[in-house]
Amino acid sequence: MNTPSFTVAALALALVSGAATAQAKGDGMQSDMAKPKMEKCYGVSMAGKNDCAAGPGTTCAGTSKVDYQGNAWKYVPAGTCTTIKTPKGMGTLEAMK
Repeated sequence: MNTPSFTVAALALALVSGAATAQAKGDGMQSDMAKPKMEKCYGVSMAGKNDCAAGPGTTCAGTSKVDYQGNAWKYVPAGTCTTIKTPKGMGTLEAMK
């Protein structure tokens, strides 16, 4: 029962099965491309909505005390921070006092 058409069919099935498994697991390349590069942007988060760093007396994410707090940062797509306008000025890549 080992005819050439049977061998070709078995090989095709193995290739399709392997490709489906690789696609289901993800090969890492697609997920890296789908995620934009991010950067820390200070002075753009709303009170309690920062991703981390909010000055002395705070523990981290969600602990900023006021809107647009200068020492609290939020992740934003790379290259956009300094273009974000707030009532207190533009976003910055370094903590403000």
